[in-house]
Amino acid sequence: MDQINPFVIGSDIPDEYFCDREVEVELLQKHLANGRNVVLSSPRRLGKSGLIHHLFKQQKIKKNYATFFVDIYATKSIEEFIYEFSKAVQKEQAQQKKWYERFFEIVSTLRFAFKLDSSTGEPSFELKLGEIKTPQKTLDEIFDYLETEKRPCIVAIDEFQQITEYEETSVEALLRTKIQQCNNTRFIFAGSRQHILNEMFYSRNKPFYQSAISMNLEAIPVDVYCKFAQRMFAQKNKNIETEVVCEVYSLFDGTTWFVQMLMNELFALTPENGDCPQDFLGVALQNIILMQEPQYMDMFSMFSPKQKMLLLAIAQEGAAREVTSGAFVAKYGLSSPSSVQASLKGLKNKLVLTEENGTYRLSDYFFAYWLKRR
Repeated sequence: MDQINPFVIGSDIPDEYFCDREVEVELLQKHLANGRNVVLSSPRRLGKSGLIHHLFKQQKIKKNYATFFVDIYATKSIEEFIYEFSKAVQKEQAQQKKWYERFFEIVSTLRFAFKLDSSTGEPSFELKLGEIKTPQKTLDEIFDYLETEKRPCIVAIDEFQQITEYEETSVEALLRTKIQQCNNTRFIFAGSRQHILNEMFYSRNKPFYQSAISMNLEAIPVDVYCKFAQRMFAQKNKNIETEVVCEVYSLFDGTTWFVQMLMNELFALTPENGDCPQDFLGVALQNIILMQEPQYMDMFSMFSPKQKMLLLAIAQEGAAREVTSGAFVAKYGLSSPSSVQASLKGLKNKLVLTEENGTYRLSDYFFAYWLKRR
């Protein structure tokens, strides 16, 4: 029997292993069909990227639109933005025969390395960051290319708030101007730092003010996920009780990536025609943390001593409130409320900590469990 693990880790999930999100997919399709740009926000690892990839696979979308997914999480400048944007366009359009003739006719300022595939004879292209000599002109050309595409285009830009961190100060205004001129292209602005996205799209003095419809992605409901998980086990002649799935869900507050990761390991531990007992939870969690330990050791070594102390304290609490109070500082032997405040700022900027309504926790639940063991 095919024993492919149905709890896929990553953003490009086969449809048969994708859980729920029917309402969100339908709503996104409605907004895009009606010419609306969308701001899609949620905490990290809740499934934004997976939802977008799933949306792009829907028959209505595949048939009627050209789709582009641009991940700008690691970018630091407008040149790097254009680099990722160009690669996304090239990757999608490469599926079309002779796409490059029209591409290079319009996008004339880019120079890709060119070579022929030895087996198929088809050309392939490689773009180097240093080839972006005139960023604004290249950006104009890419937008011109999308606007002359035969089908309407959908461009999803993941971690869109990253543009506020760029060296250049005029990127928001530049992109807003270009996007406002688009008639053939709709945009999904996805991001995980909701307060920055709110500032970008709902502050009157910002270029993107009221330029998109807002959608906030919530966790998949626990009952929906439990049914999905049990169905995935049953299809592979395995069994898992509702209580076990619910416990996995509650460990991570329903955060998709972490739930999927632990379910993936539980599925791997469960024999064919066998059950997944509650005892497997501790084993599965330990296995995952051991796999991640070298990465966590390296990451932890890069923090300052005061940041390390604060991380250990918050990990012990799980969800920590009033972390700058005298009581919290005394309980965990921290230096002072002011030093805690400074550490909080640095850790939040590095996305190691998340804060919601005054409650802090580590963004990586497995890292938090690793720290607790220390």
